[in-house]
Amino acid sequence: MKKKVFTVIGLMSGTSLDGVDLSLIKSDGYNEFSSILDNYYKFDDKLHETIADLRNKISNYEGLTEYSNELNDVERKITLFHGKVINEVLDDYKDVDLIGFHGQTIYHNSGQKISKQLGDGNLLSQLTNKIVINNFRQKDLENNGQGAPLTPIFHKTISKIISQKKNINFPINIINIGGISNATTIIKDENDFNLKANDIGPGNCLIDEWVKKNSKFRFDENGNIAKSGKINELILNQAKDNFMISSYDKSLDVKDFDLSFVRGLSLEDGCATLTDFTAYLISNGLKYINSLKENSNGHYLLGGGGRKNNYLIELIKKYLSNTNIELKNIDEFGFDGDFIESQAFGYLAVRSYLGLPISFPETTRCKNPTVGGKINKNF
Repeated sequence: MKKKVFTVIGLMSGTSLDGVDLSLIKSDGYNEFSSILDNYYKFDDKLHETIADLRNKISNYEGLTEYSNELNDVERKITLFHGKVINEVLDDYKDVDLIGFHGQTIYHNSGQKISKQLGDGNLLSQLTNKIVINNFRQKDLENNGQGAPLTPIFHKTISKIISQKKNINFPINIINIGGISNATTIIKDENDFNLKANDIGPGNCLIDEWVKKNSKFRFDENGNIAKSGKINELILNQAKDNFMISSYDKSLDVKDFDLSFVRGLSLEDGCATLTDFTAYLISNGLKYINSLKENSNGHYLLGGGGRKNNYLIELIKKYLSNTNIELKNIDEFGFDGDFIESQAFGYLAVRSYLGLPISFPETTRCKNPTVGGKINKNF
């Protein structure tokens, strides 16, 4: 029996806090997937600054209560922004079945089983007259999972498409360099496709925060600021000695990292040093993945905004120079690396709606496959 193919809008607002990625896709929640439209909508400066200021205030669980009024206000503004851009798309594409609404992460702590994404699914359903799926992470946390990463099941689907269309063999690793870097390994055995996923280090979070604090820019475009600076080798080596990711089985949050070790450096030198430190940690994560016996000679495909930071990628490749790891952009394989996550949350919305699991012991360390997401219908 042929499975129903849904038309879905997927939405992602990442740790850069700069705006919303929107993807219009078709999927059955299993192996069927096609992309119709991808758009990016930038937050205005005021909303960006408001979200950033609020995230900086909330350093622990108590902050969610202490700043509850501000959280409610910002959540409404974020939801209204999403509603506006969705309705612009619905003017041209009316036959949308579902909306996958990730929201804006403001606090994530897997140990406390809390992951707070700002975004009112019930209000968004009212604004768009569509079924909205949100709150994707909570059920996984309640099932002893890390709440992240959630994209691996989508990576599995697109890896099959990539393998077939581009004639490349498994294992295939899809690396997302967003605020945090994570990696999905897809391995094909005789009977099925096996998944393994890990957060592997910071992505853009340290670099973005430094640039925002010390310039008028939101990020280091192409790595040009870092490339114009000089790496402080003493500070860099101290940071390498003092910081270690103890386990790749735990999810990471932007607040697991801080800028204190580059305090006092110039914009350019601080950016250069942070970029090298980020590259060092990502490369260590990739070496760990490559050390897994079943993943030898795998393909490594890069997605996320960090892949555009040419200097960061150059440094990662330098750290990997004595390995057999060859990094390629996923764009070379027919997928826009800017929109993998927004497409993923459209896909996850279908699976949630159908009652299919979206996280697994091998991806988030949950006890058993977990059906996540909350279904909102308010029209």
